[in-house]
Amino acid sequence: MHRRQVLTLTATAALAATLPGFARAAFAPTPNNGWRNFELTTRVTLPTKGAAAQAWVPVPNMAEPLWSRPGDTTFSGNSAESALGEAADGKVKFVHATWPEGTDEAVLEVVSTVATRDRAVDLSSAGASIAPLDKAERARHLAPTELLPTDGIVADTAREAVGDATNDLEKARAIYNWVVESSYRDPKTRGCGLGDVATMLHSGNLSGKCADLNALFVALSRAAGIPARDLYGLRVAPSAFGYKSLGAGSEVVSKAQHCRAEIWLEGFGWVAADPADVRKVVLEEPPKTLTLSDDKVIDARNGLFGASEGNWIAYNDAHDVALPGSTQGTLPFLMYPQAEIAGVAQDELDPPSFAYEITAREIAG
Repeated sequence: MHRRQVLTLTATAALAATLPGFARAAFAPTPNNGWRNFELTTRVTLPTKGAAAQAWVPVPNMAEPLWSRPGDTTFSGNSAESALGEAADGKVKFVHATWPEGTDEAVLEVVSTVATRDRAVDLSSAGASIAPLDKAERARHLAPTELLPTDGIVADTAREAVGDATNDLEKARAIYNWVVESSYRDPKTRGCGLGDVATMLHSGNLSGKCADLNALFVALSRAAGIPARDLYGLRVAPSAFGYKSLGAGSEVVSKAQHCRAEIWLEGFGWVAADPADVRKVVLEEPPKTLTLSDDKVIDARNGLFGASEGNWIAYNDAHDVALPGSTQGTLPFLMYPQAEIAGVAQDELDPPSFAYEITAREIAG
């Protein structure tokens, strides 16, 4: 299918979803829908008022042959110095720019291209051609992080969630269902949340947004011996399956950050899992009165274990990120632009006051 046909079908599906009597398609992403290419532009305009400043803008860095191909990144502005930098042993990439005292307004524009597509794993049978996970990567994705411990209450909860499951696929599905059924999305949570798993479990308050609920899934999976990771990224287009809550509503995506999750299963490779988006569908999908027993939620719940839609781009999968030159210490993750003016961190969860704007547009491949 040609790209123009794919775009036309996507636009038609998005329009049809708004019409009376629209018959919703099941949530069923498939790689057969082909690759999509996006241009992502982040424009930073810091009100420095003459103070020294610096900014870090994350760029796509997840190279996964089946679903993610980062392209080129270019940047411009009035900074004294700017460069493409990295952290977390190269897992995180960003543009770092600095401005000296005397600059009234610090300007930086970062443009990245990335290709992505739907993905889906047939979980009915393992594939003999799937190579084992590299030993170092396996250790990395089983290790605890500052906010995702794997011992104590996390290990106890993982055992409870797994129950009588005997293999990793059964265990992962049991943990996924436990998170879906035990947690809920809290619209008052700022941004995507922090993912402080131990605090959530000790308090019994299993609420939050994607960086909380999917971190819970990742930590429990690691505690159960299943390699797992959070993927930090951004929604860049509407969902093709009629779900308003699972896509970007416009080209301006400054607040469209979303954290997805994956587990590694022998014979299957990396498998998408997004219990947080199931809870987002329950809370936000029209008419906003859905429950776990509604067909639309059931479709999403079934589809979001093993598949994900290519209307989202990934920045990185790193926790505990230390940005070079920053005075703010370690970040739990890098999914938002960061900046400091006179050594004071700006509020990355409030783009207008920061100030930054992120736009995304689909381009020809």
